[in-house]
Amino acid sequence: ATLDQLIEWSGELGSDITFFLSRGTAYCTGRGEIMTPIDPPLPSGAKLSIVKPDLGLSTPMVFKALDYDQLSAEDPQLLCDTFLNDGVVETDDKYYINDLEQPAFDCLPELKALKEELLQVKGFDHVMMSGSGTSIFCIGQPEDMESFMNDFDSRTGVSVFNAEFINREEGSWFEAP
Repeated sequence: ATLDQLIEWSGELGSDITFFLSRGTAYCTGRGEIMTPIDPPLPSGAKLSIVKPDLGLSTPMVFKALDYDQLSAEDPQLLCDTFLNDGVVETDDKYYINDLEQPAFDCLPELKALKEELLQVKGFDHVMMSGSGTSIFCIGQPEDMESFMNDFDSRTGVSVFNAEFINREEGSWFEAP
């Protein structure tokens, strides 16, 4: 099958499946099934942490709490262009928009408290909830990794995953470093 055929079929399997056929970075719309490949905005090896509380939060619950009058009026394509032109790290926090953050925080106030704590960690350039929650991603690397891990990963009910961005060349699959 061609890549285009795989992308078409993947949308029928699940909302975000299409992304895994990208080069590691894509602009996804719809439920996540409409994918436009983009050049990687961060180099392979760029650091990030994913902080995942062991709290469940159903997507339907988040959407039920969503105030549609409060949705961002920003054009998603313009936001994408801003990230690509200005750089992910250099882009101002005001462009990091997730309309599902506030309703998720309304459902789970402790999730908002966790994000506010993460915003205080020196070394993170940006901190934002992923999708409808409950994972929070932090771009950058804590200046004091040992202290960060002691403060967050040692907590009961919280897991921390330190990771690096990976990208692949057009027409190739990921290879072990």
